[in-house]
Amino acid sequence: MPTNRFLWICLGGTAALGALGFWDDYRKVVQKKSAGIPGRVKLLVQAAVALSAGALLLGAHETGREASKIAVPFLKSISRIELGWAALPFFLLVVMGSSNAVNLTDGLDGLAIGCSIGVALVFAVFSYVAGRPDWSAYLFVPHVRGADELAVFCAALLGACIGFLWYNCHPAEVFMGDTGSLALGGAFGLVSISIGQELLLVVAGGIFVLEALSVMIQVASFRLSGKRVFAMAPLHHHFELKGWGESRVTVRFWILSLLCGLLALSSLKLR
Repeated sequence: MPTNRFLWICLGGTAALGALGFWDDYRKVVQKKSAGIPGRVKLLVQAAVALSAGALLLGAHETGREASKIAVPFLKSISRIELGWAALPFFLLVVMGSSNAVNLTDGLDGLAIGCSIGVALVFAVFSYVAGRPDWSAYLFVPHVRGADELAVFCAALLGACIGFLWYNCHPAEVFMGDTGSLALGGAFGLVSISIGQELLLVVAGGIFVLEALSVMIQVASFRLSGKRVFAMAPLHHHFELKGWGESRVTVRFWILSLLCGLLALSSLKLR
């Protein structure tokens, strides 16, 4: 039986968000309720998962001090920012934002899962490095005792993403749905707060960030000025309406996601 606190937090949170997504998919597919579960219910469950994970990390004697610090990629002089218990609302933003961002990206065959491969690989590497006192000291990565076991968790996510992509690429034979997207995005957020690399998630998951920002910009622009910035949001639909085929959008977003992952990995030495 695993005893690693980080592993149980990530497994429990991922399972909870997967159950939330399954409930939403069940209402849409089986009960034929196109709206699924109310948006406020989704947000409340996501918030509960994020706050529970944050409280378990910050409240534990062995992890509380380190969990309240955020690593800053690419900087050596200002390597960490101390937030204290103010980290709790920040964790809320990270987990909810990551979960919903992957969900928004899941709009074309293979798009979200393909972009998730690089993120899973990056966090597998960083989790292992963070758990090794010698490697973390050499590479200026905050040492988090026990974080190396999260490398196994991330490697399992990586393998699952690759296997799923085989059947989810265009034309898709199976679909991710909210069951997969909410859980997968939440898993990335939970791993990032466990090892103090929340800002790195913004770099590695650059495509997810752009997709989420496109929706926020579109909504804000329409409400404030009555005009749309994009032909359609999320961003992948904008390029479809501009004449790019589905496969072209997907592959090009994969390429950009790969570059984001390489940029995140380069932060190990670029300081």
